[in-house]
Amino acid sequence: MKRLVIASNNDGKIKEIRKVFSGLDLEIVSLKDLGLSLSIEEDKPDFAGNSYKKASEVSKYTGEIVLADDSGLEVEALGNKPGVYSSRFAGEHATDEENNKKLLRLMKDIPAEKRKARFRCVITVYWPDGSYLQAEGTCPGRIGFEPKGNEGFGYDPLFIVDGLNKTMAELTLEEKNKISHRAMALKSMKNLLLSGSFLR
Repeated sequence: MKRLVIASNNDGKIKEIRKVFSGLDLEIVSLKDLGLSLSIEEDKPDFAGNSYKKASEVSKYTGEIVLADDSGLEVEALGNKPGVYSSRFAGEHATDEENNKKLLRLMKDIPAEKRKARFRCVITVYWPDGSYLQAEGTCPGRIGFEPKGNEGFGYDPLFIVDGLNKTMAELTLEEKNKISHRAMALKSMKNLLLSGSFLR
């Protein structure tokens, strides 16, 4: 069985990846499982560049097949910010709560009909021979006026999913795995992996 290293220490993200990728002939391990604490600077201008950089650098370091993602929130009224700065919107080591507070502060005068947003995710799977695949997923919604729900992380408590009238943090993991940006990107990647000889 081939091993796939997830270039993340985010437990919620790793749990989501394991769930979507169940059924693939892969042993999925995290950096923590390997006893590694790697920090890759996300200095590219877009999600695809950051995702590729993380996957390729961790692969070169470990010699393993690596999956990395870069994802974030794009808010229309803020010119698609925070974008690639989503995890450090309120500062380099900002907590989810600090990022959410900053977002609410910037949007306090923006009416409900102008609070459109989307989550975007780009996933890269990189092989030690330099070959790689990329897949993208999006989830449309809008920014709420206050946090709701306890199930998610990041901006999930503020992001109201189109058509559901619930925040991402009010969904179960099963519900989230059907519609989230990361789930969409992971499902696309799973199909790419299944359709080729990539699990060689």
